[in-house]
Amino acid sequence: MIRVAFFLIVVGLLALGVSWLADRPGEVTLIWEGWRIETSVMVLLAAILALTATVMLVWSILRGVWRSPARVAEALRHRRQLRKERAIMRGLIAVGAGDARTAQRYADEVRKIAPDEPLTLLLGAQSAQLSGDRVAAETAFRRMAASEQTKLLGLRGLFIEAQRRDDLASARAYAEEAARTAPALTWAGNAVLQIRCADGDYEGALDILEKNRSAGALDRASYRRQRAVLLTARALALENTERETSQALVIEAVRLAPDLVPAAALAARYLAEGGDLRKATRMIEHAWRTTPHPDLAEAYAYLRFGDSARDRLNRVRRLAGLAPAHIESALALARAAIDAREFAEARGALSPFTAQPTQRVALLMADLEQAEFADEGRAREWTARAVHAARDPVWMADGYASDQWLPVSPVSGRIDAFEWKTPVAAVASAPPAAHEELVQQEPVRPAIESNPVPEAPPRAALPAAAATVVAPRVVDSPRKVPDAETVVPIAQVPDDPGPEPDQEREPQPDPASPAAGWKRLF
Repeated sequence: MIRVAFFLIVVGLLALGVSWLADRPGEVTLIWEGWRIETSVMVLLAAILALTATVMLVWSILRGVWRSPARVAEALRHRRQLRKERAIMRGLIAVGAGDARTAQRYADEVRKIAPDEPLTLLLGAQSAQLSGDRVAAETAFRRMAASEQTKLLGLRGLFIEAQRRDDLASARAYAEEAARTAPALTWAGNAVLQIRCADGDYEGALDILEKNRSAGALDRASYRRQRAVLLTARALALENTERETSQALVIEAVRLAPDLVPAAALAARYLAEGGDLRKATRMIEHAWRTTPHPDLAEAYAYLRFGDSARDRLNRVRRLAGLAPAHIESALALARAAIDAREFAEARGALSPFTAQPTQRVALLMADLEQAEFADEGRAREWTARAVHAARDPVWMADGYASDQWLPVSPVSGRIDAFEWKTPVAAVASAPPAAHEELVQQEPVRPAIESNPVPEAPPRAALPAAAATVVAPRVVDSPRKVPDAETVVPIAQVPDDPGPEPDQEREPQPDPASPAAGWKRLF
């Protein structure tokens, strides 16, 4: 609307000017080289306008002829650009669709048009990966890594290719270079962190974690959890050599993640050794409310060495009351009751789970039959049932089961990957790097005891060597599953009728010595 009004105003002013000149015709005389020209002002102005238009037209024609080669070249370049963009678009779509032949065809077409373009190199690398040509893919990634514009993309591709051919040294070098170039790069920071953990270098892993946090690659919750896991792993590795350092590390880990089971169990033992039973008790109780676990029950029962079996039973009763419906509470209470020879209480704790027992329930029932009645036959029956019983929870990560907690997954290298849950299938054996033999630590015992007490069971410690796992594997498209043995589902077993009904029997006399501690780990 404003433009229309402005146009009308300009037209009106021009018309007013022409009208003013028409009302004042005037005369113009031009004398030049013997020529005399007489005309009016209006004719002179019209002639000047016509001459100006003619000059402008001639100039436009001459300029068009002069610039025609450049314009033709520009049109050709534009056409090539459109062909390149169309080929790159179709090639990347073919890569995403998994059409290796079409992707390679468009990659060759783009390579002829613009061989050094970043997207050309990317399409060539992607199509080579899709067709299985690792050499061509690595060559393209190396060319990208040599350019500042595509350096990070090239390093990412080289890292993936090094992982695929199990060249861990090269993968480490590419990841560390990418992390130095761009500290906020998430994949590079995580890769370096996982590699340090795989090497058992938890101190170096903590340094990388701090850099990732400073660069903004981790949120606060993930940072606190991963730092707690790494601190716990380092504390376990130093448990037998530098106990003071180990204690400081694991207490900080519990502060960051109070529900981390291995940290809570180890920290509670340290506090109990130092005489701070109240804090150790609160620490285990807090973790037990979130994740009831046999390691917590064991640490809680043996917080004070020298206690009688009945004292341990009273303590475990309190712990079981925090999660009364959980099977771990029943197992812990039954174990403590058997040691205290409170067989009725042990049988009552296990009775809700004997119809379809797990392996640990069946083994505890075998212990109960042996301890209460010295009945070898019924103990063997329950032991036989344990062979075919449902499995108990174990530490699981990426389909790999472990009797001990580990800070990283031996399969994928993920930090804090292990969860305490029941396996749904028979899992593969550990990779060669994770087959290190674990060393058992003898428990600390009082120097002199007036009344002998059952010894605390040995606890498997995690030395630095045992924490070594295979390096992480990066998975990209098409997805590559890390090599592992076949996961075989658990076969169905015939229904177990269980032991025959109890027959009347005479209770056996107590043995001369008290029960010998925790006969089996739950």
